[in-house]
Amino acid sequence: MNQNETKIFTADPSALGLFGLAMVTLVASTAKLGWTSGVSFVIPWAIFLGAFAQLFACVHDAKKGNVFGATAFGAYSFFWLAVAMSWMIKAGVFGAVLASTVDEKQLGVAFLGYLIFTLFMTLGSVETNKVLLIIFFLINFLFGGLTASTLFGIHTGSIVAGWSELLVSVVSFYGCAANVLNRHFEREFLPLGKPLGVFKK
Repeated sequence: MNQNETKIFTADPSALGLFGLAMVTLVASTAKLGWTSGVSFVIPWAIFLGAFAQLFACVHDAKKGNVFGATAFGAYSFFWLAVAMSWMIKAGVFGAVLASTVDEKQLGVAFLGYLIFTLFMTLGSVETNKVLLIIFFLINFLFGGLTASTLFGIHTGSIVAGWSELLVSVVSFYGCAANVLNRHFEREFLPLGKPLGVFKK
């Protein structure tokens, strides 16, 4: 770095990304569990919290050279954008022709793809912190349940997806709080748990 260059400090974007994840999974889980009905008022949270908040975290993690964080936040951000559009297509927002040709199993295949993605990302989360490890572990059950219910018509899969999604929300709220308060108080106010040290020594 020469004398004319200024080092720019970029704050850890994980707190905002986790808040986005916590909010969208909280709202979406209520529909899966039958506590609310429809997805009309889930769509805004899917777009602005599930997608944009996590996309913001993705971009800033990429600037920090954090491949794992950028990939995770980016992939789940685009997931929520795609799901929101899928709901809108089914509701006829883009016309009756598209709505009439919806095949739910195609969405199930997408859920299966995200299950595969989450499985290997769970391996990566082993070397981050225990809160992230728990979140990824629960997301596996979320996508497993969604795949079972949507692709194979297994009703209990939707129940598993709903409860695991609610737990993802709870743990993500904790992760968000820990990231904010630990930085703010400049000490470990809420523990995140150390990496397991299985793959990295």
